[in-house]
Amino acid sequence: MSDGTAVLGLGDIGPMAAMPVMEGKAMLFKEFAGVDAFPICLDTKDPDEIVRIVKALAPAFGGINLEDISSPRCFEIEERLKQELDIPVFHDDQHGTAVVLLAGLLNALKITGKQMADIKVVVNGIGAAGIACSKMLLAAGVHNLIGVDRFGAIQRESHYDNPHWAAFAQLTNPNLEVGSLSDVIKNADVFIGVSAPNILTVDHVKSMAKDPIVFAMANPIPEIDPEQAKPYVRVMATGRSDKPNQINNVLCFPGIFRGALDCRASEINEAMKLAAAHAIASVVSDDELNETYIIPSVFNQKVVEKVREAVIDAAYRTGVARKRLRESN
Repeated sequence: MSDGTAVLGLGDIGPMAAMPVMEGKAMLFKEFAGVDAFPICLDTKDPDEIVRIVKALAPAFGGINLEDISSPRCFEIEERLKQELDIPVFHDDQHGTAVVLLAGLLNALKITGKQMADIKVVVNGIGAAGIACSKMLLAAGVHNLIGVDRFGAIQRESHYDNPHWAAFAQLTNPNLEVGSLSDVIKNADVFIGVSAPNILTVDHVKSMAKDPIVFAMANPIPEIDPEQAKPYVRVMATGRSDKPNQINNVLCFPGIFRGALDCRASEINEAMKLAAAHAIASVVSDDELNETYIIPSVFNQKVVEKVREAVIDAAYRTGVARKRLRESN
């Protein structure tokens, strides 16, 4: 379900123009995981009306995938639907991105020999995806994470009118670093970009810690050109299909919904998302793992089944599964 207000690379193009993207998503659900999905674009931007319509439609569906809804409205819409429905509600732009990002980072850290608890992470762009990615990394064990937006580093001693930024500030930047990206990127082990083209410079990368990891995920033009960054980074990932290490949500959403539907989960919770990330990472064996192969191809047929199994296991473990699978499944 979308209202067409935040279509990747195009922005607010409206529900009619967003429909091909939703149709494509529905085809990916079917092709990769055998999930029947229906593209629905609503001609309204009113969160109350969107929640009302989706609740009215919900009896016909096993789950709701929210897509391309602008921030901060997407937070309210998702939160209310999660509270008021008893089927999974998943905002793919937030959580799909976060799951695949974590999968890639798990493997990138194996290459550099660094530990989650010890790294300094800078996340540039604190919108829906940036906040979700940050929360996922914190849940995975990162302690020192700093969010940066166009106004500089977000830190808990500042006042923010945006309640999502205020909450974010309380969870991050433990050393109260201040300044712009140029200031906080110094000695960072990992850069996560979910922002805008060409924000990151070669000088920024040079100022990072040894063996820097750069995930420049702005699409279609990343935060730094991979060819420019190549001499200075240990591991580079983007959102582009024509570059190595593509961080693509299609690695997550078919399998996570297949698993949730198969065990009739009432929600997709944090444990299920973490399990999905570890499952995606596990598809790349230690023998295969290298700087240009930290994340499986979107066409790797092992991904959906591994994610499905991990998600089902996590759903039972956390008590949200409502159906026992037959042995034959």
